Amino acid sequence: MKKKKESIFSLTQQEIIELLKTTPSGIKKYVDELEDQIKNLSEIGVSLSKEKDMGKLLETILLETKRISVADGGTIYMKTDDNRLKFEIMMTDSLGIHYGGTSSEPTPDTMYPVKLYNPETNEPNYNNVSAYAALTGETVNIKDSYKEKGFDFTGTKGWDKRYGYLSKSFLTVPMKNHENKIIGVLQLVNAKNPKTGEIVPFSTYINMIESLASQAAVAITNKNLVRELEVLFESFIKLIATAIDKKSAYTGGHCSRVPEITMMLADAVGKIKSGIYKDFSMTPDERYELYIAAWLHDCGKVATPTHVVDKSTKLETIFDRIDIINKKFEILSRDKEIEFLKKTYKLKNSNKTALTKLKDEYKKQMEQLDEDKAFLEQCNIGGEFMAEELQKRVIQISKYPFKEKSKKKPFLSKDEVRNLTIPKGTLLPEEREIINSHISITIDMLEQLPYPEHLKNIPEFAGGHHEKLDGTGYPRGLTGNQMSPQAKMIAIADIFEALTAADRPYKEGKKLSETMRIMGFMNKDNHIDKDLFNIFVKSGVYKKYAKKFVKPSQIDKIDESEIL
Repeated sequence: MKKKKESIFSLTQQEIIELLKTTPSGIKKYVDELEDQIKNLSEIGVSLSKEKDMGKLLETILLETKRISVADGGTIYMKTDDNRLKFEIMMTDSLGIHYGGTSSEPTPDTMYPVKLYNPETNEPNYNNVSAYAALTGETVNIKDSYKEKGFDFTGTKGWDKRYGYLSKSFLTVPMKNHENKIIGVLQLVNAKNPKTGEIVPFSTYINMIESLASQAAVAITNKNLVRELEVLFESFIKLIATAIDKKSAYTGGHCSRVPEITMMLADAVGKIKSGIYKDFSMTPDERYELYIAAWLHDCGKVATPTHVVDKSTKLETIFDRIDIINKKFEILSRDKEIEFLKKTYKLKNSNKTALTKLKDEYKKQMEQLDEDKAFLEQCNIGGEFMAEELQKRVIQISKYPFKEKSKKKPFLSKDEVRNLTIPKGTLLPEEREIINSHISITIDMLEQLPYPEHLKNIPEFAGGHHEKLDGTGYPRGLTGNQMSPQAKMIAIADIFEALTAADRPYKEGKKLSETMRIMGFMNKDNHIDKDLFNIFVKSGVYKKYAKKFVKPSQIDKIDESEIL
């Protein structure tokens, strides 16, 4: 039985090495070169798949295909949505030309896009070699453009005349992605004899160049798809944030402005050359992660009841119940007036002294009611602090005798008293808890999302902006060493925006001096990061933001030495 011939692909690597030793040196050299080219091609493919910068990616494609083909120049065109080929990058070694890519020189405006179709007749533009490759998907190898009859090289010849160049041999390759869709064209010019430098036709490694062009097309398509997904993701995030801002006028444009301050602070931190943040830096991916986290920092408010968010006064529910209390004062005043008139009638024949005394007493009662009414209206607004004696006065007023439908009732109900004696702000403890729970909801929502690796820290960054360095914040009571710098940045941004915001119907935006004074106290109380706040102040981030987003009337002089 005849022995089956052993295939080279069944041999071990060592057996192949031994076999190559027995071949003529010329063949061995060719095989070695081929092996190197295949290895390079594989490495290029890996490099293309990793490259995130489109300019660098295109430049890598052109440089490698020029190297493989020993070409003097080359161009990459990208197909546009309006059926044109746009110049993205161009290189000509002998002329020292480098447009696009990593070059600071953009593609000149004189290099007009190549039209794939005649705009008047809609006929395909087969006269242009680049357009032909894009339309047909065929590689075009031209030995001498000056002798070529099938394509119009008028533009090329004009370019040659202008630069004193000779564009002779051309290799034009369509860039096809994994769906066999043509996304661009790679064009190489003037292959050279490696030994003599003479311009020669493209003849070697054409299949390899086509393969590389396809790899490049796949890499570009993937890059574009990733970017499109990022745009969609970002748009959806901004949609949620905008919905939260629009949900209630009482949040204003908070969600959209916090990212602005956050990234300003991040930029300032990146420039620091001393202190604990001198070595802190972020990659583009890490910056994007922080940016998205800042947009999402309040996404849990989508589940917060509007009547709690919109509670601008202590007595507000569906409406402000201070109006009911004011009506009660009107009733009290009416009753006092009726009582006064009755007593006056009885004393009409008495001495004037008794009548005068009655009138004075009535006047004092009415003035007291007016004062009490104004006092409760002021209490209803809320503030930074309500003294205990003021709370006691509310309780005293609540005991005024009052009749409703002939029944005796307290002037103020227990609920009204409880709300009017809120010591800080306008929210009851349970309402404050509802507001505070938005951050827990934010974390829960964000932790449900399947993030790619470069966005995995978004829940931690976004969910930490109400934590305090001394551990008294919420929802987790984290201390400074348990918080990331990014979460601390968002915390500072959140506070500053909330204090300066002038688009809340329930309050005026604070002046810069008052805002920075309050934040200075928070800094001294170890509520915010001292080093980051120092950068926030000294780098002028607060001024930069204020100039762009804060009303001119709020911008006043600040003594930074008193803040830090």
